[in-house]
Amino acid sequence: MIGRAVRRREAVTAMAVDGAVGAVTDAAEGMTGEELAALQLRRLRATLRRAYEHVPFHRRAFDAAGVHPDDCRTLADLARFPFTTKADLREQYPYGMFAVEPSQLRRLHASSGTTGTPTVVGYTAHDLDVWASLVARSIRAAGGRPGDVVHVAYGYGLFTGGLGAHYGAERLGCTVIPASGGMTSRQVRLIQDLRPRIIMVTPSYMLTLLDEFERQGVDPRSTSLRVGIFGAEPWTEGMRREIEERCGIDAVDIYGLSEVMGPGVAQESVRTKDGPHVWEDHFYPEVVDPVTGEVLPDGSPGELVFTSLTKEALPVVRYRTRDLTRLLPGTAAHPFRRIARITGRCDDMLVVRGVNLFPTQVEEIVLRTPAVAPHFQLRLAREGRLDRLTVRVEARPGATPEQRAAAAAAIARQVKEGIGVSAAVEITEPEALERSVGKIRRVVDERPR
Repeated sequence: MIGRAVRRREAVTAMAVDGAVGAVTDAAEGMTGEELAALQLRRLRATLRRAYEHVPFHRRAFDAAGVHPDDCRTLADLARFPFTTKADLREQYPYGMFAVEPSQLRRLHASSGTTGTPTVVGYTAHDLDVWASLVARSIRAAGGRPGDVVHVAYGYGLFTGGLGAHYGAERLGCTVIPASGGMTSRQVRLIQDLRPRIIMVTPSYMLTLLDEFERQGVDPRSTSLRVGIFGAEPWTEGMRREIEERCGIDAVDIYGLSEVMGPGVAQESVRTKDGPHVWEDHFYPEVVDPVTGEVLPDGSPGELVFTSLTKEALPVVRYRTRDLTRLLPGTAAHPFRRIARITGRCDDMLVVRGVNLFPTQVEEIVLRTPAVAPHFQLRLAREGRLDRLTVRVEARPGATPEQRAAAAAAIARQVKEGIGVSAAVEITEPEALERSVGKIRRVVDERPR
């Protein structure tokens, strides 16, 4: 009975257009935990077979680990299978991880490759259809509805953010403004003239847009914007409050990464704002110990790992995201589990004079400090045998020299007391730090390797 019920749900692909704000609104709506688990297991076994039979990398990895797709009889058996990392994708550049012939691909995306060989991801027509549906599901969970105007300020091109948001918004029945990134003053004008209800952008660039509104003498709260869907970088509750108070919108988190799909892997509900729900009918999440790789129970902090369940072109098996979070019970989108707000990345952790430091820890301090803007940068250098940390923070327009000095002292004190490391604090002029239309560069590490 369970199997037949799940198959009926799988056959339903059309999205509903009614229901409560923030609800899951397609075939996944109303699925029980037992039905979800049965669906996941069937799709997981198919994914493992597809990877083993069509991707030589996975066949070698499975054989080396002494496992076969037939060994996966329960969801817990997935822990026996090997991880996949970004380094693996780079070593198989460009097409080595694909399970289909190039003629079956309909789109390619890639990372920037600024830190090494790019990672290339591909999509079949079916993959693109699923992606659009999941982003549409995400926008609806964020409060979007057919007919809404959506301003997409994620970058277009090889980065998955812009096109992923674009086609998802169109799938939901929204009108899309494909603004992309950059030309900040022009974006402010477009928002005023075209009156979008929703904006999709990185949170750091949203702050840049708010600064530009205020520079032009426009109150951001007077605009048509009511919902902001923010992703592509970690952000804190303090940044949520900053954006909501300055703009008068609901700010919600969308999660995704190119290697797994792009935006729309998980989405926060506007009703609860308690962390993104993972769309577990398409992605199976695990949290593991970053050092040992041991699977941790729900609620334990660790590294997020994903296995795709429906991807054709690039099946992903136990991909290590490097993102640090926890798996929590579902609320607005039960039975799908939530991920707690990303606290940082395994590879973003800084060790400064023996102390572990994440940029988000500094962000929380900056956001609660008067007279400074939420734009900062950490600069690391080496003086003799010791690390030197400098926190550069922009002053708010109109801040007096006395207020700037007080802010610098407060930030230095809280970094020392709360994180355990001494830092020099430099308060810069407004808009002095380099802006990015995508992911802001929070760390400049000039220490010798």
